[in-house]
Amino acid sequence: MMILYSGTTCPFSQRCRFVLFEKGMDFEIRDVDLFNKPEDINVMNPYGQVPILVERDLTLYESNIINEYIDERFPHPQLMPADPVQRARVRLLLLNLERELFVQVHILEDKAEKNEKLKEKARAAIRDRLTQFSPIFTKNKYMLGEDFSMGDVALAPLLWRLTHYGIELPKQAAPIQKYAERIFQRPAYIEALTPSEKVMRR
Repeated sequence: MMILYSGTTCPFSQRCRFVLFEKGMDFEIRDVDLFNKPEDINVMNPYGQVPILVERDLTLYESNIINEYIDERFPHPQLMPADPVQRARVRLLLLNLERELFVQVHILEDKAEKNEKLKEKARAAIRDRLTQFSPIFTKNKYMLGEDFSMGDVALAPLLWRLTHYGIELPKQAAPIQKYAERIFQRPAYIEALTPSEKVMRR
């Protein structure tokens, strides 16, 4: 059985929980206190972070790597496209999300970071980038069109936490907010939320 070591408020762990529930398979989630981490977390992941996936003698970390493994191991429903060209595009999209948006999320999630100007800059960068993304969703139901994919999985935890991070999107970003609501209504998304995450958005 797969075991996911997961932070109850960690957006990267939420991605993996989301995929596991989408697949509807047997797995175990072990909550990790990020402020009082067990020693074995550093043994399993040299960076001392969650999520971590363990299956028999395999140990994986980094949410996108974990999710792609789960998708290949349990191909229904398929979240990475079967076509190599489209799959490469999704991987590029995931890389762009990490470099343009989630690098800012790391700043906002860092409890030790007291530089309020840096945090405000991160909020503005997220707001502006999401606003630029928004026109995609006037035509597309999901990031790649009609099909829900790993790109949607990757972005969803950030969209859920906008209020929590103190980010307010402008009116022209309405299409991305409607897109977010479509994701939030997915049964697997609701199931994957922890009690701590549920209260982040009212």
